[in-house]
Amino acid sequence: MACRQRPGVGVGVVVTSRAHPGCVLLGRRKGAVGGGTFQLPGGHLEFGESLAECAERETLEETALHLTNVRFASTVNALSVKDNYHYVTILMKGEVDFNYESEPRNLEPDKNESWKWVKWEEFPLGDQLFWALRSLKEQGYNPFKEDLSHLVGYTGSHLYMEKENAL
Repeated sequence: MACRQRPGVGVGVVVTSRAHPGCVLLGRRKGAVGGGTFQLPGGHLEFGESLAECAERETLEETALHLTNVRFASTVNALSVKDNYHYVTILMKGEVDFNYESEPRNLEPDKNESWKWVKWEEFPLGDQLFWALRSLKEQGYNPFKEDLSHLVGYTGSHLYMEKENAL
Protein backbone atom coordinates (compact mmCIF):
# COMPACT_ATOMS: atom_id res chain seq x y z
CA MET A 1 0.00 0.00 0.00
CA ALA A 2 1.34 3.42 -0.97
CA CYS A 3 2.38 5.74 1.82
CA ARG A 4 -0.20 8.52 2.19
CA GLN A 5 0.82 12.11 2.67
CA ARG A 6 -0.80 14.52 5.05
CA PRO A 7 -3.82 16.45 3.78
CA GLY A 8 -3.24 19.64 1.84
CA VAL A 9 -4.56 23.01 2.97
CA GLY A 10 -6.61 24.95 0.46
CA VAL A 11 -8.65 28.11 0.42
CA GLY A 12 -11.86 28.32 -1.61
CA VAL A 13 -13.66 31.59 -2.23
CA VAL A 14 -17.40 32.17 -2.37
CA VAL A 15 -17.54 35.29 -4.57
CA THR A 16 -20.74 37.33 -4.72
CA SER A 17 -21.61 40.50 -6.61
CA ARG A 18 -24.36 43.09 -6.14
CA ALA A 19 -24.63 43.10 -9.96
CA HIS A 20 -25.71 39.41 -9.79
CA PRO A 21 -28.10 39.07 -6.83
CA GLY A 22 -28.39 35.58 -5.38
CA CYS A 23 -25.46 34.34 -7.49
CA VAL A 24 -22.03 32.91 -6.75
CA LEU A 25 -19.09 32.73 -9.17
CA LEU A 26 -18.67 29.19 -10.48
CA GLY A 27 -16.14 27.61 -12.84
CA ARG A 28 -15.63 24.15 -14.35
CA ARG A 29 -12.35 22.37 -13.62
CA LYS A 30 -9.98 20.99 -16.21
CA GLY A 31 -7.33 18.38 -15.52
CA ALA A 32 -6.91 14.96 -14.01
CA VAL A 33 -8.17 15.75 -10.51
CA GLY A 34 -11.84 16.68 -10.52
CA GLY A 35 -11.91 17.46 -14.24
CA GLY A 36 -15.38 18.45 -15.42
CA THR A 37 -16.66 19.29 -11.93
CA PHE A 38 -17.73 22.76 -10.86
CA GLN A 39 -15.54 24.79 -8.54
CA LEU A 40 -15.07 28.06 -6.71
CA PRO A 41 -11.97 30.20 -7.18
CA GLY A 42 -9.22 29.13 -4.82
CA GLY A 43 -5.97 27.31 -4.31
CA HIS A 44 -3.16 26.55 -1.92
CA LEU A 45 -2.45 28.63 1.15
CA GLU A 46 1.10 29.97 0.81
CA PHE A 47 3.56 30.09 3.69
CA GLY A 48 3.02 33.18 5.85
CA GLU A 49 -0.20 34.16 4.08
CA SER A 50 -3.44 34.96 5.91
CA LEU A 51 -6.64 33.27 4.79
CA ALA A 52 -8.01 36.59 3.51
CA GLU A 53 -4.78 37.33 1.60
CA CYS A 54 -4.92 33.89 -0.02
CA ALA A 55 -8.58 34.37 -0.99
CA GLU A 56 -7.84 37.77 -2.53
CA ARG A 57 -4.71 36.54 -4.37
CA GLU A 58 -6.27 33.37 -5.76
CA THR A 59 -9.41 35.18 -6.93
CA LEU A 60 -7.35 37.89 -8.64
CA GLU A 61 -5.00 35.33 -10.26
CA GLU A 62 -7.85 33.18 -11.58
CA THR A 63 -10.63 35.68 -12.36
CA ALA A 64 -9.08 39.19 -12.46
CA LEU A 65 -11.57 40.22 -9.76
CA HIS A 66 -10.64 42.29 -6.73
CA LEU A 67 -12.54 41.52 -3.55
CA THR A 68 -13.81 43.49 -0.61
CA ASN A 69 -15.20 42.44 2.77
CA VAL A 70 -13.35 39.10 2.74
CA ARG A 71 -14.29 36.93 5.72
CA PHE A 72 -14.52 33.35 6.97
CA ALA A 73 -17.42 31.28 5.61
CA SER A 74 -16.72 27.65 6.54
CA THR A 75 -14.23 24.81 6.57
CA VAL A 76 -14.52 21.36 5.03
CA ASN A 77 -12.62 18.10 5.08
CA ALA A 78 -12.70 16.75 1.52
CA LEU A 79 -11.47 13.22 0.87
CA SER A 80 -11.44 10.88 -2.10
CA VAL A 81 -9.41 7.76 -1.38
CA LYS A 82 -9.66 6.43 -4.96
CA ASP A 83 -8.23 9.73 -6.27
CA ASN A 84 -5.62 9.96 -3.49
CA TYR A 85 -7.07 13.39 -2.66
CA HIS A 86 -7.41 14.79 0.85
CA TYR A 87 -7.68 18.51 1.55
CA VAL A 88 -8.84 20.61 4.43
CA THR A 89 -10.31 23.62 2.67
CA ILE A 90 -11.08 26.88 4.41
CA LEU A 91 -13.88 28.69 2.61
CA MET A 92 -13.81 32.45 2.61
CA LYS A 93 -16.48 34.79 1.28
CA GLY A 94 -15.91 38.09 -0.51
CA GLU A 95 -17.79 40.58 -2.64
CA VAL A 96 -16.62 41.99 -5.95
CA ASP A 97 -14.91 45.37 -5.46
CA PHE A 98 -16.59 47.74 -7.93
CA ASN A 99 -13.60 50.10 -7.87
CA TYR A 100 -12.09 47.63 -10.34
CA GLU A 101 -13.30 45.42 -13.19
CA SER A 102 -16.50 43.76 -11.98
CA GLU A 103 -16.88 40.82 -14.38
CA PRO A 104 -14.60 37.77 -14.28
CA ARG A 105 -12.07 36.80 -16.90
CA ASN A 106 -10.67 33.28 -17.17
CA LEU A 107 -6.97 33.86 -16.50
CA GLU A 108 -6.10 30.16 -16.14
CA PRO A 109 -7.72 28.50 -19.19
CA ASP A 110 -5.49 25.43 -18.75
CA LYS A 111 -7.13 24.79 -15.34
CA ASN A 112 -10.66 26.15 -15.80
CA GLU A 113 -13.14 26.28 -18.69
CA SER A 114 -14.86 29.57 -17.77
CA TRP A 115 -16.40 31.59 -14.94
CA LYS A 116 -20.15 32.18 -14.68
CA TRP A 117 -22.53 33.71 -12.17
CA VAL A 118 -24.89 30.95 -11.00
CA LYS A 119 -27.84 31.25 -8.62
CA TRP A 120 -26.89 29.49 -5.39
CA GLU A 121 -30.21 27.66 -5.32
CA GLU A 122 -29.72 26.49 -8.93
CA PHE A 123 -26.26 24.96 -8.51
CA PRO A 124 -25.50 21.68 -10.28
CA LEU A 125 -26.14 18.45 -8.36
CA GLY A 126 -23.64 17.39 -5.71
CA ASP A 127 -21.87 14.77 -7.83
CA GLN A 128 -21.08 17.52 -10.36
CA LEU A 129 -19.35 19.69 -7.74
CA PHE A 130 -15.66 19.51 -6.85
CA TRP A 131 -15.24 17.93 -3.41
CA ALA A 132 -14.81 21.09 -1.31
CA LEU A 133 -17.84 22.77 -2.90
CA ARG A 134 -19.90 19.60 -2.61
CA SER A 135 -19.00 19.40 1.08
CA LEU A 136 -19.94 23.05 1.58
CA LYS A 137 -23.37 22.49 0.01
CA GLU A 138 -23.87 19.35 2.16
CA GLN A 139 -23.24 21.45 5.27
CA GLY A 140 -26.24 23.60 4.41
CA TYR A 141 -24.13 26.74 3.99
CA ASN A 142 -25.94 29.80 2.64
CA PRO A 143 -23.71 32.58 1.28
CA PHE A 144 -26.50 35.11 1.76
CA LYS A 145 -26.80 34.65 5.52
CA GLU A 146 -24.19 35.95 7.91
CA ASP A 147 -24.19 33.13 10.44
CA LEU A 148 -22.20 29.98 11.00
CA SER A 149 -25.07 27.69 12.01
CA HIS A 150 -24.15 25.28 9.21
CA LEU A 151 -21.08 24.31 11.28
CA VAL A 152 -23.03 23.23 14.36
CA GLY A 153 -22.35 19.53 14.81
CA TYR A 154 -19.98 19.36 11.81
CA THR A 155 -17.65 16.37 12.22
CA GLY A 156 -15.63 16.60 9.01
CA SER A 157 -17.38 13.63 7.43
CA HIS A 158 -19.64 13.89 4.38
CA LEU A 159 -22.17 11.53 2.79
CA TYR A 160 -20.24 11.21 -0.48
CA MET A 161 -17.07 10.32 1.45
CA GLU A 162 -18.82 7.60 3.42
CA LYS A 163 -20.34 6.05 0.27
CA GLU A 164 -17.21 6.27 -1.88
CA ASN A 165 -14.72 5.18 0.74
CA ALA A 166 -16.84 2.19 1.81
CA LEU A 167 -16.40 0.61 -1.63
